[in-house]
Amino acid sequence: MNKTNIKHFFSILLIFCIFISYSSFVFASDDSLYVWSSNANTLNILDDNIRPSNTNSNSMNTTTNTTSNNTTDVNSNSNTVPSSNNVSDDESSLLTNATSEVTDDNSLNLESASGILIEQSSGRVLYAHNIHEQLRPASVTKVMSILLIMEAIDSGKIALTDSVPCSENAASMGGSQIWLDTKETLTVDEMLKAICVNSANDCVVAMAEYIAGSEEAFVQMMNDKAYELGMSDTTFKNCHGLDEDGHVSSSYDIAIMSRELLNKYPEITNYTTIWMDTLRNGETQLSNTNKLIKNYNGATGLKTGSTSLALYNLSASATRDGLSLIAVIMKAPSTKVRFAEAQKLLDYGFNNFSYQSFGKIGDLIQTVSIDKGVQATIPVVLENDAGILLAKGSEKNIEQTVTIDENISAPISNGQKVGEISFSLDGEVLSTVNLVSQVSVNKMDIATMSTKVFSTWFNLLR
Repeated sequence: MNKTNIKHFFSILLIFCIFISYSSFVFASDDSLYVWSSNANTLNILDDNIRPSNTNSNSMNTTTNTTSNNTTDVNSNSNTVPSSNNVSDDESSLLTNATSEVTDDNSLNLESASGILIEQSSGRVLYAHNIHEQLRPASVTKVMSILLIMEAIDSGKIALTDSVPCSENAASMGGSQIWLDTKETLTVDEMLKAICVNSANDCVVAMAEYIAGSEEAFVQMMNDKAYELGMSDTTFKNCHGLDEDGHVSSSYDIAIMSRELLNKYPEITNYTTIWMDTLRNGETQLSNTNKLIKNYNGATGLKTGSTSLALYNLSASATRDGLSLIAVIMKAPSTKVRFAEAQKLLDYGFNNFSYQSFGKIGDLIQTVSIDKGVQATIPVVLENDAGILLAKGSEKNIEQTVTIDENISAPISNGQKVGEISFSLDGEVLSTVNLVSQVSVNKMDIATMSTKVFSTWFNLLR
């Protein structure tokens, strides 16, 4: 037998062995599908008053690494999907069960009747003072009106370039306004600017009528949205905030709707951070009623409000070094106290807490082996942003644990959960994020097996 025949003989023998091996793999293996859980835990604050929840992992292999400030344990160099600071649906009602654990001792000696400080991403309450007391919100009401305007834009119901007319009702509004005339129109963009910067009552009524057909219908939308968000302290009677019996809210509820607006529509800060601007070709001057925009480092908004009965209210937002905070003050005795106490709350948050990011949605964590697939491995990525709100000084002590499910088998779907990554301090889990497959992988069958066998055969005989 010559060398060529010997080569062909062993090639055929090798192909036969490969065929037998694949046949055993396909027909002798367990065909049951892998079942996974898609439940994701919310972020938890590290604070003596708000204790993190524990997370248990079953049937998983665990590897632990201690992270440092540069977070090099999470590989963010591959296949990164832009983050939009997404928040899970179960977080839309601010802070499940956390507020009851925050001591309301008014340790900051607020003069205002009510005040709250929350971390924007997770909604964790960092400071609370009479947060469920029902008070008159004044023009901070417009946070909800603006939220519904942004939702209408997002859904395509209206566009920023739409021309909005002014009714007699809108033109008759008192309080802060830009003196709309029933003969003129402004674009949605101009209306938003006037509402966010100048707190224009006439403009918000015009927008309410444009979106819902009447102010009454729009107010119903406001109350429906408040119910959806879990704002149980709130009843809206109008869309602008002028005093009306029964028109009430709380600092807690204002924090909820402020957070919803900022998280879902961060582009609103393009309006809320304007200090001075003009409308009507420079004829109408606008000056922001929120003085923190000019005077406070990192201020991003959000809305002031005051009447003779409500006194002075403010929802103030700011971001520094990746940490975003919302402070709400209600019924301050003066405008000076309103801004000073909002600043005091924000300072308290920035001085005592930090937000530690460990990766963005879509960041590659590792490559994982799978069984029965047309390919042997899958890239595993973060399902959501990974980060923790921490007490300052504890950032270097965070432990990162990657847990991968055992016996991962094809078929695998793109986005299928295959493990978790958790972050803990002193043995307590602070945050857990799902790890998901970045690709879909089909299960090996006779057709794909045959293709692979003949491909191998062809390569051997070349």
